[in-house]
Amino acid sequence: MGKLIIASGNRGKVEEFELYLQGLGLEIFPKPNHIDIEETGHTFIENARLKASQTALATGHWALADDSGLAVDALHGAPGVYSARYGNTDRERIDRLLSELGNRPSGAQFVCAIALADPQGTIVAEAVGICQGEIIHTPRGDQGFGYDPIFYVPSEGVTFGEMSPALKGKISHRAHALAQLLPQLQHLRAKILADQ
Repeated sequence: MGKLIIASGNRGKVEEFELYLQGLGLEIFPKPNHIDIEETGHTFIENARLKASQTALATGHWALADDSGLAVDALHGAPGVYSARYGNTDRERIDRLLSELGNRPSGAQFVCAIALADPQGTIVAEAVGICQGEIIHTPRGDQGFGYDPIFYVPSEGVTFGEMSPALKGKISHRAHALAQLLPQLQHLRAKILADQ
């Protein structure tokens, strides 16, 4: 079975990738804790490429990385690439965002950029997915992680925090990015298996 490192220490994110990639017959592993990569990119795709490449080089295995976050229209795209660094906990990040937003209604989008690197650190595939929604001022639901309880998807009538993992797995930004990436991954599967 081929080995693929998910370049993240976020258990929730790793579990989502395991769910999306289960049909490929690959062993999915989280990034080892000792690998610390500074996200210096100015865009989601720059950070995804950086994390994938450096994780692959550090482990000697294929690595898949994503950089994702929330872009709020009324905050001119903030928190954007700083979504994970907007506070020390999910609660702090949500509180800060809602404080900066005030009572204003706002559209928002979750963005996910994914990059795949071979063991030499070369980026061989990438994709970007977007899920449109709105920010609500009272968090709802305890599913998911991060900003999920305040990201409302009008077409579904629920927040990401209220959404079942199965539904989120179909409509989320990560799902959209992976749908684009999956054909590339399937094409590379034999190489991934051969590199173990």
